[in-house]
Amino acid sequence: MTDEVGAITGELELQTSATPDGGIEALVSYAGTQDLYTISGSPVRAVSEHPDQVEHRAAHERILEKLTTPGRVESGNEQPVELLDG
Repeated sequence: MTDEVGAITGELELQTSATPDGGIEALVSYAGTQDLYTISGSPVRAVSEHPDQVEHRAAHERILEKLTTPGRVESGNEQPVELLDG
């Protein structure tokens, strides 16, 4: 789920970057395109206030895992995944 265009599917690329306040911003694009969309629930908190490369990579992997885990099914339809979901 994205803030700008809602749910998107298909071959996507995840981009993460550190924010000045110590968060990790998560953006997604369709593979091979330049248009970036903010993933709902971004930015997420890193473990420390100023994440190093190892911590940033770990946060990236956690976000990727969250986004590639199927959403819950309601009335036969898979629901979109957001970073805020438990």
